[in-house]
This record gives sequence, structure tokens and C-alpha cells, in this order.
Amino acid sequence: MITPEVIARINELAKKSRDTGLTDSERSEQADLRRRYIDHMKAQVKAQLDCVKVVDHDDHCKCGCHSQH
Repeated sequence: MITPEVIARINELAKKSRDTGLTDSERSEQADLRRRYIDHMKAQVKAQLDCVKVVDHDDHCKCGCHSQH
């Protein structure tokens, strides 16, 4: 789970990387935290897309959707 503390640490490491550079262990931690964040975001997008239902209409359905195109 991505908590505000994890995001704060990601930002802290990014700032330190720009300012003074990171140690090997900090670079490893940064890569791990970034991967966790990306995986979390991908899971959220996938969950949202899994809930999407596509409805096909024929041209004579009279729902009004074709007049909007």
C-alpha cells in the first residue's frame, strides 16, 4: 500500500538525488519505492478498467447516442 509516508520518502530521495546524490543503498531504496508506487498505480487503473462495461448500440436503437456524434 502506498501511504503518504512512502510518497514523502520518494520525494525526499528525489530531492536528495538532485541536490547531493544518493548512496548505493538509497538508490536501491528509491528504485524499490518507485516500483511499488508504479505497481500500485497499475493495479488501480486495472481495477477501474475491469469495472468498465462496453455497450454496443445498433444504428436504430433510439437511445439518442448517435445524434451526439
